[in-house]
Amino acid sequence: MSADAAPEFLRKWGFWGVAAGAAALLTVFVQIGAPMMEPQPSVGTQIGEIAGDIRRAAWDRFLGREPAAPEPVQPKLTDYLIYAAPVLGVLAIILSLVSGLKGENWRFPYYAAGLGGAAILFHFFWWALLMVLGVMLLIAIIENIGDIFGGGMFGG
Repeated sequence: MSADAAPEFLRKWGFWGVAAGAAALLTVFVQIGAPMMEPQPSVGTQIGEIAGDIRRAAWDRFLGREPAAPEPVQPKLTDYLIYAAPVLGVLAIILSLVSGLKGENWRFPYYAAGLGGAAILFHFFWWALLMVLGVMLLIAIIENIGDIFGGGMFGG
């Protein structure tokens, strides 16, 4: 099969930009949904472990002990989606620029740039939201650590 036998749209830079933008947006959605599919301990268990780690670290620091070395974590395939989504978004934007400069149908560059830009922005805002919620959770845990453990160093 020769290159001339391929459909016309497969030879357009803009088509590949739209495909990269759609893949970037899909990657962001998979990145958001994938952790929800893994088995998780209960929320109370997770918060208790975080509070216990905070308390142990505070006592270790107070008593001058070396903190325990963190356990190594094996990366999963979904951990690499953090990098794939923005890279695909930037690729979509670059391909949209090439498509626009080559004078292809105006829809290709606009759609590619829109999908790529949306993927990058959504990725950024998702991680910013997670950071804000994480800080709020830590503040709530630290404020209530005395109640969680029933007195001692942090509570009455």
